[in-house]
Amino acid sequence: MTGAVVGLDIGGTKTAAALVGPGGDVLERRQVPTPARSGPAAVLDTAARLAADLLDAAGPGPVGVGTAGTVDPATGTIRYATDSLPGWTGTPVVDALAGRLGRSVRVTNDVNAAALGECWVGAARDCRDVLLVAVGTGLGAAIVRDGRVEAGARGAAGEIAHLPAPGAQRLRCGCGRYGHLEAIASGTGVAAAYALATGTRLTGRTVAERAAAGDIVARQVLDRAGTALGTALAGLVALLDPQAVLVAGGAAGGLLPAGSAAYSAELPAGWADVPLRPAALGPDAVVVGAARLAMDTQE
Repeated sequence: MTGAVVGLDIGGTKTAAALVGPGGDVLERRQVPTPARSGPAAVLDTAARLAADLLDAAGPGPVGVGTAGTVDPATGTIRYATDSLPGWTGTPVVDALAGRLGRSVRVTNDVNAAALGECWVGAARDCRDVLLVAVGTGLGAAIVRDGRVEAGARGAAGEIAHLPAPGAQRLRCGCGRYGHLEAIASGTGVAAAYALATGTRLTGRTVAERAAAGDIVARQVLDRAGTALGTALAGLVALLDPQAVLVAGGAAGGLLPAGSAAYSAELPAGWADVPLRPAALGPDAVVVGAARLAMDTQE
């Protein structure tokens, strides 16, 4: 199909590929578990195989990729990645996939890709300047300026996880230090706070389910996490001056009620019209945004 582009989403749990039309609609989709423990070559082989299944129906342009990890914007190599993808740090994603597919490749971090997708056909389609925060196992963010990702000097602009956060002093961040926003406002943070309060270790998802079922401690944990997130986002609005703030990710739902209240209470008057919205594209956000990245290359 002329004008269609293939977008890839490479994560620690699953790898997905989609054929995305020129209007942002997902025409075909493929998804398999990521063979993370088998090493980077196996991960790249899997991604290339999924993309190759869709290339015949795509136009002749680049393939777009959203991947876990921090991406060097100059080389398309992974500068840093967590243990969810062992050995992924240092992987030359652009060159390796281009060699496998015989196509040029554009790559960015998966949260950046999700933000591009939301700005194109999602919850921020009316905006050119957006802050997107992804609340999952960890905490990530992306900044879109004039419709394009703000990468920063090292490809890591928007990493809000390590901002100091009141209430997180006894909670350990994924970086190993204490007191950071990710340590309280993430699935891992919610689980750790519940364990600290009760002595019971559960997943963040289960804590959210218990809160919905009436567990008072679980509700308090989620409310503290949401308040910390909403307060931080209000401050970031004053710093970054976006048109909208989006909250995405599997752990976002449990934090949004308290998060929205704190955001509204703390938002400076000069930015009172900046909305806080839930993201809209769900699991398709990264592949759609990766396709948008590839299309931007052709324009």
